[in-house]
Amino acid sequence: MDLQLYQYTLIAIVFVWSGFVRSGLGFGGALFTIPFLLLIHDDPLWFLPIISLHLIFFASLTFIQTKRQTAKDSDGLNADIPRVNWKFVRYSMSIMILPKIAGVIGLIILPKNIMNILIFTMISGYSITYIVGKPFKSNNRWLDTLFLIVGAYVSGTSLIGGPLVIAVALRHIKTNEFRHTLFVLWMVLVSIKLVAFSWVGVPLNFVAAIWLLPFASVGHVIGHKLHLRLMTKDVKQFYQIIGWILLLTAGLGLHSALE
Repeated sequence: MDLQLYQYTLIAIVFVWSGFVRSGLGFGGALFTIPFLLLIHDDPLWFLPIISLHLIFFASLTFIQTKRQTAKDSDGLNADIPRVNWKFVRYSMSIMILPKIAGVIGLIILPKNIMNILIFTMISGYSITYIVGKPFKSNNRWLDTLFLIVGAYVSGTSLIGGPLVIAVALRHIKTNEFRHTLFVLWMVLVSIKLVAFSWVGVPLNFVAAIWLLPFASVGHVIGHKLHLRLMTKDVKQFYQIIGWILLLTAGLGLHSALE
């Protein structure tokens, strides 16, 4: 990709942010970064393989770190030790697998401009829920199914289906299971996307992913240190600020895409 030096610099900064939100919150590595990246270079098929590869790498790293932490626990039965809720993983994937594949197909065959409009529109919707402090919530099985289907399709097109999946996860899993269970889901979902990319010949951009890895690592370390604080304190104001920033960014992106 032939970009200017300032564009490479901005991309590196955004990937620091990507690592922070992914590690600190357990989600948002794509949602909170893809709108900024698309303003720098308007090709989601260039960035999504990199974000997917980074997610798999850092999710694996987090599991290794947690395993070491667990090994230090004398009895290994501490209720606060992060765990994976495999029952929820099986339940959610049984619903999400087909719409996920449909979303990946849409990403590959739809024109770039149409994809950018869809991505910025979805992000605008998410940002409003954060601004008003009313994130998506599920309170019954039918909403669970609807949110998982739509979230999987959106994840297939752009990796920004997290808020819908999280709305279901919050109803089924405990706090200490939250981040690791979501990481397992994200790893499965992005693996499907990467396989599809490879199958149809979309470049996975390994060189760019490696080049950006140190920047994402800085954010990952910071987010890992702040994870417990972010999960135990009221972060409503944090989400409101991010919501306004996302809404402004998505508005600029939509204006550019519709020109």
